Amino acid sequence: MENIILHKADTRGNANHGWLNAYHSFSFASWYNPDRIQFGALRVLNDDTIAGGMGFGTHPHDNMEIITIPLEGDLAHKDSMGNTEVIKNGDIQVMSAGTGIQHSEFNPNADQQTKLLQIWLFPNKRNVTPRYQQITLDVEDRRNKLSQVLSPNPDDEGVWIHQDAWFNMGNFDADVTAEYKIKKEGNGVYAFVLKGNVTINGQELNSRDAVGISGTDVLNIKANTDAEFLLMDIPMNY
Repeated sequence: MENIILHKADTRGNANHGWLNAYHSFSFASWYNPDRIQFGALRVLNDDTIAGGMGFGTHPHDNMEIITIPLEGDLAHKDSMGNTEVIKNGDIQVMSAGTGIQHSEFNPNADQQTKLLQIWLFPNKRNVTPRYQQITLDVEDRRNKLSQVLSPNPDDEGVWIHQDAWFNMGNFDADVTAEYKIKKEGNGVYAFVLKGNVTINGQELNSRDAVGISGTDVLNIKANTDAEFLLMDIPMNY
C-alpha cells in the first residue's frame, strides 16, 4: 500500500549563522523534530548557502555515505585522505566515511555565495576503508529525462556508494512527463524539488518541497512548469 509523506519547504528546520544559511529536511544539529529523523536510509538532507570566503573547518565523520551536490558557485574540499578538490555546479562528490575521515569545505570565492545539497545515507557496510569520488556530469543529459547520478555499482552511471540507492536528476520543461520504476523491492523514493512545480503520484510540489513515497513500484512525474528535481531511491529497511 502506497505511503506518502509530504515535507513542504517551510516546514524544514532553518539555522542562519550569517556565514551559513542552512535548511534541514531532517533533524540536524540544534534543530530536532521527532517526526523528521530520517526517511529509510536517508538521514540528512541539508540545503546550504555559504557566504563568500566562508566554510566548515576540519571536522570528522564515520560510517556514513556523504553526497554533495553543488548548485551554485564553488566548494573547496580538503580531507585526511589527501584529496584537495574544488567542486562546482554539474559535479557530484561522494565520501564513504567508513572507519573515519576528517574534512573541510570552504567557499573559495570572496565575491559570490555557494549553494549546495549535502545528503547523508546510512551505509550497508560498516567500517569500510574511507573513499572519495568526484565526477563532472553533463547537465544536458537530464534535459526532459531522468539522468542517473548515483548507484551502488562502480560500473554504472554516476558515482557509487555503499548502499542500495540510486539517485536521478531531471531538468524538465513544462508539461513533460516521466515514469520512474523503483530499482529495488522495499525501496522508497524521496523526491526533492530544486525549482519549479512538479506533480509526483498526485502530490503537487513547489520549489524546495519534498515527498517521500514508499510501498509502490512506480512514480508518475509531471512538470507543471519548467522544473528541476532530485529523486533518491533508497532502502526503507537497511
